[in-house]
Order: sequence, then C-alpha cells, then structure tokens
Amino acid sequence: MSTDTTASVSTHILDTSVGRPAAGVAVRLAARAGREARWQTLGGSTTDADGRCKDLPALPEGTTHVRLDFAVEEYFESDSANRQADAQQDAPANRDSGATGVFFPEVTITFAVEPGEHYHVPLLLNPFGYSVYRGS
Repeated sequence: MSTDTTASVSTHILDTSVGRPAAGVAVRLAARAGREARWQTLGGSTTDADGRCKDLPALPEGTTHVRLDFAVEEYFESDSANRQADAQQDAPANRDSGATGVFFPEVTITFAVEPGEHYHVPLLLNPFGYSVYRGS
C-alpha cells in the first residue's frame, strides 16, 4: 500500500500467443532515488496462475525510478509453455537468423514514479515481441 511519500508497483503478464496468463515467470524489482543514483535490488516474486505478482516488495521512500526484470526465457522453454505454444501454429519456431530458442530471453522495463501513486505495469508477451503500458 502506498503512502503520500512512496509509490507502489504491481504487474501481471499475459501470453498473447496463447491468450492466457503467463504463470511461473520470475520478476525482480529494483529502485533508485534520482537519475544518477545506483539501482537497489529490492527483491522479487513469481507470477501466479493468473500471471500476477501479488507480493512485490514495497518501494523505499524517495524512489524516483523503478525497474522490473522479467525472466521470460525459462517460461517459454518450460514444458507447459511449449505445450501451449505448440497449439499456436501462426508463429514460426525459428526466426530470420535461424537461431533457436527465445528471441527475447529477458524483458526489462524502467519507468519513473511519483510519491503517492500506484503503478500497475502489465506485460503483454509472445515469443517474438512484447508490449507494456501503465494500467490501472
């Protein structure tokens, strides 16, 4: 819960290639107080069956920037994700360079925050791209 002196953050992930939440994705949270300050890793969480992280750490007072790091490679390489992705025939297994595996192994989102505001940052994910926005 945020106060007048801190911001708060939440996130969730939707796998748009299969139209379902992305469960089991590790998410790390870091913050800094000022553009030139060093990042402070605050901890992390893992998305639940609904693709949500309900227990991200609180932001320290004075936070001006937040970074969310999503470890999506393991999600796409997991057996359950592969079974779901196998049902999706629209996307090729290999892309352009002939490389195998995940095109974006990590997704890092950095954004500015204001004290007293809540920031919900959904990640819309598929094997070949992603999109984020400030939700509600």
